[in-house]
This record gives sequence, C-alpha cells and structure tokens, in this order.
Amino acid sequence: MSRIPPVLRPEHPAPRPLVDLLATVPAAVHGALDDIAVTGVTLSTADLHPGDLFVGVRGEHRHGAEFAADAVAKGAVAVMTDAAGLAAAQSAGVPVLVVENPRGVLGAVSAWVYRTLEERPLLFGVTGTNGKTSTAYLLDQMLRQLGMVAGLSSTAERRIADERVVSRLTTPEATEMHALLARMREAGVQAVAVEVSAQALSRHRVDGIPFDAVGFTNLTHDHLDDYADMEEYYRAKLPLFFPEHGRRGVVSLDSEYGPRVMADARIPVVSITSRPEVEADWRVTVTHEDPFRTDFTLSGPDGVELRSSIPIIGHHMAANAGLAIVLLLEAGVPLDQVRDAVHERPIAAYLPGRTERVSGDRGPSVFVDFGHSPDAFENTLAAVRRLTTGRTIMVFGADGDRDTTKRHDMARVAAEGCDILVITDHHPRFEDPASIRATLLEGAALATNTPEIHEVSPPEQAIRVAVNLAREGDSILWAGPGHQDYRDIRGVRTPYSARDEARAALREAGW
Repeated sequence: MSRIPPVLRPEHPAPRPLVDLLATVPAAVHGALDDIAVTGVTLSTADLHPGDLFVGVRGEHRHGAEFAADAVAKGAVAVMTDAAGLAAAQSAGVPVLVVENPRGVLGAVSAWVYRTLEERPLLFGVTGTNGKTSTAYLLDQMLRQLGMVAGLSSTAERRIADERVVSRLTTPEATEMHALLARMREAGVQAVAVEVSAQALSRHRVDGIPFDAVGFTNLTHDHLDDYADMEEYYRAKLPLFFPEHGRRGVVSLDSEYGPRVMADARIPVVSITSRPEVEADWRVTVTHEDPFRTDFTLSGPDGVELRSSIPIIGHHMAANAGLAIVLLLEAGVPLDQVRDAVHERPIAAYLPGRTERVSGDRGPSVFVDFGHSPDAFENTLAAVRRLTTGRTIMVFGADGDRDTTKRHDMARVAAEGCDILVITDHHPRFEDPASIRATLLEGAALATNTPEIHEVSPPEQAIRVAVNLAREGDSILWAGPGHQDYRDIRGVRTPYSARDEARAALREAGW
C-alpha cells in the first residue's frame, strides 16, 4: 500500500485555452493548439488528471518526455518539454510546446493554468536551516487568532483551513504549489504560511508566487549533499529576498549569516534578534520557561512591546514566534489587530514533532524532536537541560544517503550536551546502518565532555534502553524522527512513530 500523500488540486478547475499560454510563456509549437484547453499541469504521470498539460524535464537518469505516451494515455492533452525531449514527446500524438528550460518556466506555467495571481491570499514565506517549520506553524496559528481563514505548507503537512494532508516535500513542486494555492482559494483561505527550502528556490518550486513578507531564521551546517559548500547553500537561500519572490523581509540576526542577508537583500528588510549583545530593529526576550510553555516579550521601534507565550520550550522557539509576529506587521497587518491577537494571550499552536513532550506527569520527561543538524541539537539540548533537575539523556541516529559531512559534528554536539547518549538508527535508506552508527560513535569521541554512551539498534529498542536508564527528574530528548510516521529502509517507507514508541516504552517501564 502506498504511503505517498496525494497532490491537492482545485476541485473545480477552469479550462484555459492552451494557445493563450503563449502570451505568458513563449514556446515553439509542434502541432495545432486549436480547441485545446487545459485544466491542470503536472510533471508526474502518477499525479496526472485528464485535461492536464504534461511537462517533461530532464531527470538524473531519464528524460521526462519519455513518459509522454503514458501521460497521453491517462488524459494529457499536450506536452511541454525541451529540444532534447521533442522526439519522444511528438511520438505521443498530441501538440508539443518546446521551451529552453521547462523547469525554469514551470512556475509561470502553473500560475497561468491555476490563475494563482488572481484574488490571491496574503502570502508569507519562511526560509532557514532550522526553525522554518516552527515559524510557519506559529504564523498559521496567529493568523487563525486574527480571525483569518489560514493555509499552511510545511515539512510536516499541508493545511487548507481545517483540512490536513501529510506533506511529501518541504516545499512541493511548482505544479503542486500552485494547485494547492488554487485549492486554498476555493476554500476561502485569506492568508498562507509557506515553508521555503533552499532546494525549492534552486529548483524553481516557488517561482510565480509573490510573497508579501518573507522571513530568514538562520543558516547552519546542513544539506551539503545538495550544495558544494556553505557559500553555495547561502546563495541558494538568498533569492527569497529578491523582488521576484518577496515584497518585504524580516531577518533574524541570531546566526552569522543574518547580517549578510540584510546586506545582500534586494527588498526592504528589518532585523530581529534574541541575543542581548546584538543590535536589531526588533528584540525577543524570554521572561519565563517551564516544561509546558515559554513566555517572551517582543520589543521594537517607537516603543512597541508585545508580551505573549508559546506552548513549547526553547529560547530559539520564542525567537521563531517573534519573527512570525514581525512578518505579520511587515505584510501590512495593523499593529492593533496583531496586539489583540497575541498580546498577553498565548499563541496556541501545536508544533508536531518540534520538542514535543510525549510523557505524562510521572517519570522522566520525554521530548521528540525533528532536529537533524548540529545547530538544532545544540539549541534543543540547551532548552531541555535548562528545565531538567536530573540527567539529560539523548537518543539519535543519522539519515542515510544524506549529508555525511555533518555526522561527526552532530554526535560531538550531542555528547557535549547530555549525560547519557544512545546512538541508534533513523532512516538508513540504502546505507549500512552499522556504518552510520560507527561514524556517529567517532564523532561522539571528539567531545570535550564524555557521557555514558550506548549503541542500540533498532530504534524501538533504543528508546526502551533510554527509558529504562532514566529516573524521576531526568529528561530524554529523541532527536531526528519528530513528526514523521515512517522509516526509510532500502527505499521502503516502513510505518513507524517515535511518539508512539516513546509512549509505549514509558508504559512498559511503569511510568
């Protein structure tokens, strides 16, 4: 049974004469476009609907145009591709539009097909290595507290008002993104928070989407399997702060790349920080923290001050909430309305798998978190340690077939921040999990602090070992799986829930 979530599309698409697309996206036409109308656009035959324009792009191993005949058999009425895909596309027997870079125009094509620039909602985009999802969820909740019908596109899920679907990618392909926005328009959505990855910007997934306000959380070591180095990774993020993507920006100065974004942005930007020693337009100050909430104050220009709280631990999470508030203001939401929504009121967001407490009132506190980078480990461990009267226990593994350069740093940071470290498996994919664990053990040995270390596989057993080692007053942080409901083992998505496993382990231990 497939565990791949569906693509969300408008339920009542309006047909568009394909010949009219040429005014937006010039193309060489092979075949007659007379009387051909399209109702959708897709890159994938698996998601194809009758009436679609099928777009064939060059892939890593094959050219998408090779699947044109299959697309037409499923109801595609035309194909768009490049010169290399023309012959394969023509053999399918429908008109072919040839452009130099199909992926590069996919945003414009999708915006035209789904009319996403017409009667569009207020649009927010958030990028950064860590904190994108949390900021998007906090923003979504604030929009709801403002009384708006809200939409969300995040790593964890897509939301259309109260409808929820698990996500495939952090940021969907341009075809899916515009279809989602069109579906949101049908549902009366007034404002949308979108998590924007570096890959989304590099691969044109948010092209054609004019964000009213865009936010930058931080940039730290990650994704160097996709980018040659940190400079290339930074350059991939930066275009969100160019006029083709954003109107106004909010930039956190809590990482070393924040000032660079401020300097390199080509749109008006304001700054925010949670660091006392850093000067910024806006400042977040944590005023109280306990296992169930974090209180903070946001202060800004002209003496503006807002006090609020979030139902999650961590100074970095308060910083994300402050960023979300300033995004609302920069997008034009009046200060009085924002004040009514959040001032001296909790931001009642549920952040799935983000330092999510899954334990009860007795026994050790257990937190499940999606963090999978050295910086995420450092921030989350620090938050857990501040609230722990006993020992801090950490459980984690590393993704297979992903950025291997961060594994030593992840393990070193984990070892330096905890009293007991349990190294286990996560998504091994096509790598040998024992080899991944061996690399993590090497990294842990580099720490200045030497915790008690256990190597336990599989993760179901690892969390039980951690719980059995724990006592009242201890805290367990299980980093990596977060909200995900599967493990990727040799290309197969095996059903799996860290939250359920942690709760079962606690019950079995008598907690």
